[in-house]
Amino acid sequence: MIELSDRLQAMEESATIAMSQKSRELKAEGLDVISLSLGEPDFNTPEFIKDAAIQGMKDNYTKYTPVPGYEDLRQAISNKFKRDNNLDYPINQIVVSTGAKQSIANVVLSMVNNGDEVIIPAPYWVSYIEIVKVSEGIPVAISAGIENDFKITGAQLESAITKKTKMVIFSTPCNPTGSVYSKEELRDLADVLVRYPHIVVIADEIYEHINFGTKHESLAQFADIKEQVVTINGVSKAWAMTGWRLGYIGASKEIAAACSKIQGQFTSGTSSITQRAAIAAMNADPIVLVDMIAAFKSRRTLVLDALNQIEGVITNVPGGAFYVFPDVSYFYGKSYNGRTVNNGSDLALYILDEALVALVTGEAFGDPNCIRISYAASEETLIEAMKRVKDALEKLK
Repeated sequence: MIELSDRLQAMEESATIAMSQKSRELKAEGLDVISLSLGEPDFNTPEFIKDAAIQGMKDNYTKYTPVPGYEDLRQAISNKFKRDNNLDYPINQIVVSTGAKQSIANVVLSMVNNGDEVIIPAPYWVSYIEIVKVSEGIPVAISAGIENDFKITGAQLESAITKKTKMVIFSTPCNPTGSVYSKEELRDLADVLVRYPHIVVIADEIYEHINFGTKHESLAQFADIKEQVVTINGVSKAWAMTGWRLGYIGASKEIAAACSKIQGQFTSGTSSITQRAAIAAMNADPIVLVDMIAAFKSRRTLVLDALNQIEGVITNVPGGAFYVFPDVSYFYGKSYNGRTVNNGSDLALYILDEALVALVTGEAFGDPNCIRISYAASEETLIEAMKRVKDALEKLK
């Protein structure tokens, strides 16, 4: 009998991917399922980016690529960091990977040893925990509830640090909550981190440009902790390039070299054509995203207005990304048609079965009181989805 590895057995399946798969299966059966489970923009990749990819093929960029990425792409990323974030990362401190998920995995695998603790504010993106576990680290979640806009304070961070703490991982804007840390809130965290120079912080900024009315702030802007910070970004979200698979880091020379080394043994360099396309994205003025961001903001309002009409649902107002993460614990213990909802997983499955709308349980993100709703869909689709969700929730008594 073939035996799978212990590390695989310990790994949870991605809840977002699992729910997306279940909704696809129901659609294949002919059911009218609306999926609001995946974090994927419903916009198409801009034409000027696709044109750059085509030109790359015509110019025969079809060979193996340097492990950390083409030099001209890394220079474009360096310029982007300076232009958008006022961060100085020369090209030898930038590593391009096959998606921001690989970028995060590279850093964790390069830094974390068996038994090292990694602090992760909850709610968190589902893969943070599993990447740490694969690296034989110990995830330490800090709860940040909806009453705190799902953001932790410096005092909470300090209380979680032990002699075993090696790393912190967080995102702003956040998946799944859409919460955005202000400069003052990041400085509060930095004031703690500066006292622990051995702790590395992964700042996941993949939703940077999907930001509603507030300026994006990077943790690495603070000179006294910059060497401790690894800034993660990519092209999937703002540039609607999820299928192209390209992420990147800005980090200290030592960490960048470590990530390049580990990537060299796993995937080597990212797709040559994707890299040519990404140069166009990096060189573009983010002002070209204004219509997409306005559309997301309008959708956010639509979804929040609908949720706020449902008795028992508690919401905050997310400052970025394209998710709403309402507290739905009011419905736990309630029943309909002989079916009792005991937790977020039960509720997500109930909504899928009763309303044919796919959402994701908050348990997957470290907050069992909530569910995640992605509003990366047309307003027409969202109106219908929220009507179905309202009808299903109001049946629970």
